Amino acid sequence: MLTTRASWGLIKLELTRALRNRKFLFFSVLYPSLLFLLIAGSASTTERIDGTGLTLPTYMMVSMASFGALTAVLTGNSERIAKERESGWVRQLRLTTLPGRGYVLAKTASAAVVSLPSIVIVFVVAALVKDVRLDAWQWLALTGAIWAGSLVFAALGVAIGYLVSGDAVRPVTMIVYFGLSMLGGLWMPTTTFPQWLQDIARWVPTHAYASLGRAIEESRAPHTTDLLVLAVSFALFAGGAAWLYRKDTLKA
Repeated sequence: MLTTRASWGLIKLELTRALRNRKFLFFSVLYPSLLFLLIAGSASTTERIDGTGLTLPTYMMVSMASFGALTAVLTGNSERIAKERESGWVRQLRLTTLPGRGYVLAKTASAAVVSLPSIVIVFVVAALVKDVRLDAWQWLALTGAIWAGSLVFAALGVAIGYLVSGDAVRPVTMIVYFGLSMLGGLWMPTTTFPQWLQDIARWVPTHAYASLGRAIEESRAPHTTDLLVLAVSFALFAGGAAWLYRKDTLKA
């Protein structure tokens, strides 16, 4: 009972901190929508992208919604965990009844709460400004798939937070963050890449992540390869995060 209360208490604290961080809210909630308008604002609403059945606004809507969720769960988790380890906050939490899984859950929950509005706002902007139209089930399925898929990168954020120091966490996170965004085709269609780079991009988890949303937009089943890439990535990131957490506990 005490363990459950401690877990919920930390979750509430993390949610409060996340919602009060205006800089974090801007970059994770509003920034993706602004990027969507910058990239697709003047694009045709009828011309299709080569290799897809989607217009640029429809294609980039999923990309920017995925990018917003990625921003919330990856950068938020990694930086906060690394800094809390250095400040001794994590060590203090270990003296309480809070289990390790409760700490990780609190971090993931706070990031997930922030990532949801970033997804929805991109959808609203795309529908109102670029007249993107989908069936009701597609809007719901898109929201659920992108939100649930962000857990893969939440696990990666936890792993990075336990892997590097507070001074190094920001540059390391930015390298991973921008690398995943660019190679995964979140900023531009991968069909514009050279063939050799397209072959690499197919195995990047962010590419598989956004491809799930595009499959829903096209009313088709997702590719087995995309599901496999996400499943393996989650297993690796979550397993790495758990191992690094245990290693950090032994150091303390």
